[in-house]
Amino acid sequence: MARGPGKAFCKGIALVELIRSCPDDEAAKQWFVDMRWPDGVCCPKCGCDRIQCGGAHKSQDYRCRDCRRWFSVKTETVMQGSNLGYRTWLVAIYLMSASLKGVVSMKLHRDLGITQKSAWHLAHRIRECWDEDGEIPFIGPVEADETRVDGKRGNMSKAKRKELAGLAGKRLRYRDLIGDNGLSSGARTA
Repeated sequence: MARGPGKAFCKGIALVELIRSCPDDEAAKQWFVDMRWPDGVCCPKCGCDRIQCGGAHKSQDYRCRDCRRWFSVKTETVMQGSNLGYRTWLVAIYLMSASLKGVVSMKLHRDLGITQKSAWHLAHRIRECWDEDGEIPFIGPVEADETRVDGKRGNMSKAKRKELAGLAGKRLRYRDLIGDNGLSSGARTA
């Protein structure tokens, strides 16, 4: 009986294959173009597909014939305004995606050969695009087993001690831990 791959098996591309497939910035740029516009380049501002390739601008590769704006693959993405090359971005995205526990900026700094400050900004931009839109963390009941969340009793006011004594043994909600004034009216729990 054949068994499927275990949890350790992860289908994907190896770092060596990525480096081999994108040996320079032009190949990495073409990969980003193919991923962003699989049906052909179109203007990010107006959506027009009448595009002029190449031109006088060094950092802008395309020009829309309708709205006459210059743009590149980086325009209106997390890469916008970055002086880092396409290959650097591609390897950084790979390293951060393939890591189980995340990648710190010092590791990116060493692996990519860029400054730590650039690596920090790069990592934050990549994490920003992974962020779930509009999702507020900790909505609903939060359970904490065998965890002290009230602080030292000696530092509390008598009213706070009395309030916490009434909550002893009850299932606490996030609102109970931070108080009603800590949440906006739209984010209150039931």
